[in-house]
Amino acid sequence: MNDNKENLFLELPIIPLRGIVVFPKMVLHFDVGRRKSVKALQKAMDDDQRVFLVCQKDASVDEPNIDDMYDTGVICNIRQMMRIPGSDNMRVVVEGGERAILYSLTSVKPYVSGLVELASENPSNLEIDEDENRAYQRIIKREFEHYASLMPKISNEVIAKVISIKDSGELADFVCSNTFLDYYEKQDILAALDPADRICQLVAYLKKENTALEIESEIQEKVQNEIDKSQREYYLREEMKVISDALGEGENPQEEAEEYRDKINALKCNQDIKEKLLKECDKLSKMPSGSHEGTVERIYLDKCLEIPFGKYTKDSINLEKSRKILDKEHYGLDKIKDRIVDSLAVYKRNPDFTGQILCLAGPPGVGKTSIVKSLAKSMGRKYVRIALGGIHDEAEIRGHRKTYIGSMPGRIIEAVIKSGVMNPIILLDEIDKVGNDFKGDPSSALLEALDPEQNNSFTDHYIEFPVDLSKVLFITTANDTSSISEPLYDRMEVVELNSYTALEKFHIAKEHLIKKEMAKHSLNGREFKVSDDAINALIENYTREAGVRKLEKEIATLCRKATVALESGAKSFKVTNDNIEKYLGKRKFEKDLASDEDQVGVVNGLAWTSVGGTMLPIEVSALDGTGKIELTGNLGDVMKESAKTAVSYIRSKCDEYGIDPDFYKNKDIHIHAPEAAIPKDGPSAGLAITTAIVSELTGILIKSNIAMTGEISLKGKALPIGGLKEKSMAAYKAGCDTVIIPNENVKDLDEISAEVKNAVRFVSVKSFDELLPVALVTLPKRKKDVKNNNVVIADNKSKANIVTQ
Repeated sequence: MNDNKENLFLELPIIPLRGIVVFPKMVLHFDVGRRKSVKALQKAMDDDQRVFLVCQKDASVDEPNIDDMYDTGVICNIRQMMRIPGSDNMRVVVEGGERAILYSLTSVKPYVSGLVELASENPSNLEIDEDENRAYQRIIKREFEHYASLMPKISNEVIAKVISIKDSGELADFVCSNTFLDYYEKQDILAALDPADRICQLVAYLKKENTALEIESEIQEKVQNEIDKSQREYYLREEMKVISDALGEGENPQEEAEEYRDKINALKCNQDIKEKLLKECDKLSKMPSGSHEGTVERIYLDKCLEIPFGKYTKDSINLEKSRKILDKEHYGLDKIKDRIVDSLAVYKRNPDFTGQILCLAGPPGVGKTSIVKSLAKSMGRKYVRIALGGIHDEAEIRGHRKTYIGSMPGRIIEAVIKSGVMNPIILLDEIDKVGNDFKGDPSSALLEALDPEQNNSFTDHYIEFPVDLSKVLFITTANDTSSISEPLYDRMEVVELNSYTALEKFHIAKEHLIKKEMAKHSLNGREFKVSDDAINALIENYTREAGVRKLEKEIATLCRKATVALESGAKSFKVTNDNIEKYLGKRKFEKDLASDEDQVGVVNGLAWTSVGGTMLPIEVSALDGTGKIELTGNLGDVMKESAKTAVSYIRSKCDEYGIDPDFYKNKDIHIHAPEAAIPKDGPSAGLAITTAIVSELTGILIKSNIAMTGEISLKGKALPIGGLKEKSMAAYKAGCDTVIIPNENVKDLDEISAEVKNAVRFVSVKSFDELLPVALVTLPKRKKDVKNNNVVIADNKSKANIVTQ
């Protein structure tokens, strides 16, 4: 429409379009489904076949009003209209006419109609001369050609027409109508009444669209290359499969490798591990069927796929419930129970907590292994035990290289596989029994697994990729921590477990062991009874141990005897102290009681063993001789040195103790420790040996109710020792009511059970001089100034005679 014409207002039927923008001279096919739109079409056909098409702002609005429609649309002529078979919808062909601006709506029922104003092309706001306009047209045509190369749906006829158009406004309308720009971008072009403005906007939109299409094309090309590569591999594998079938080969390595690939891709592990395993699959696919190398690869992949990547058990921690479980299944052991509850509290507050490796140290049979089972039960975790006793080969821990025949992963990886989760409780049992030889040092291999800073990437020689063990709770057990290597010991928190007292053993037997064995042998309380005195007899006369393992075996023997009697017709079976020898034989042990009689040269020493504490009597005899020192009883070098130190100290105190200063010349000192078949060593018998020698040389009795332990220095100082808990238990069992200890061991009294402390008096001494008033019946007196220097005079109250040398 020319500028000199007056603006015209027309009342026309209006059809709102969803996501479609119509341009002048554009032929459009579309379907009409809304009733109002269908009626609007019918009204237009009845009049002059003209209808106003305008795009909706929001395609989801079913009943649009004037605010839901754009202002600018196109007055179109209906060229064809037909009803779609089997539907009320209409299919319409229209041809775009002139731009128009929606002024107002005149009706909304039964169809939408309104006043529209024919839009004239406004003068340009942009000062573009003819040359610049021609440049814009060239840019449009070039960009559209590039666009058409990226969009194969555009025909050559459309491109040819674009090249032939000379008018800027018509060019912009035609190009925009043949692109796949968003409807709101097309609406911006339609609303631009100035041709120069219109063509400038279209250049910007086309450049942006071409850039997006280039990126999309690059992405599609990459994807297509990957697809082509996968298809090529697929075709090649299919061809190899056909060739294998033609050659009569049964198994197909390619098909088998493909199955492994699917399993590997399903693993919940990091990408590096997947890439490593996929490379092994590629090797397998190239190996002949039935080859030895193929078997090695299959075994390796099967073992790697068994590792439970991404599988964890959820901790169910209730501190009160956990303590009840520990108390129910174990009597005593309060220290270790408190430590376990402490750990559980930390795990409850911070499930990702790492950094604690517990080592339960104590004699055999005190419940180290069983309490770890209770811990796993209280946490709801899987439990796996690894027995380390006797291991000499590092490959037992780290695995063998898979190139060797019969190679396999190490015990730690096997334990994780066995548990089926990545956060089990793994018990490393008897860690102090690990040996080493030319095959390597297993304890050194354990350093990585037991170091919280390193075990998140534990590498097994067989697996060949790092496995995260940081969520595994490692607990170790040991009988003697002194045999554990220093670096390994440093990584663990050692918790000591004491040997059981007789009272604790009684409760354990009555409340746990007897019930356990009765359940094993299908006995009930009416059929099988054990009296309290019989339980005490079992503990005192048939077992001698720190734990309760032997006690459990003896109870099992009684259960077997009861089973035989009941199957033979007996109604019940009761064990008492009077008839216990009938079932278990003669009593094997009598109480290891200290002597009731005070003796000269005999002292109650105390020793530590791997099964608990024990009494170590020291006997000394002074015989006429040439000053030799005889040591018997299978004594070690350290204990022999303690004896020599004791003799040297006594020589320095001869005058004070009333001893002949030449005793080391004319007396042979024989020091003996009974039970010579058992090796004995250590410095802790120093005070006992010195006391026995002083008693023998002075003839003064040593109190029989006294036991002592402690190292002696050359100047008579009482030096600290270890194993006080076990030693004090031995003194308590032997009936000693006083134990002499070095003063520096007073701090260890807190670890001794209340039962022992209530029955035994502990006397701490700083030097040997403080020990004598406690241990001897009377104190030795200083040597009197007599003419005969060869006479040694003891205290008159002593029962010993005067010894003339």
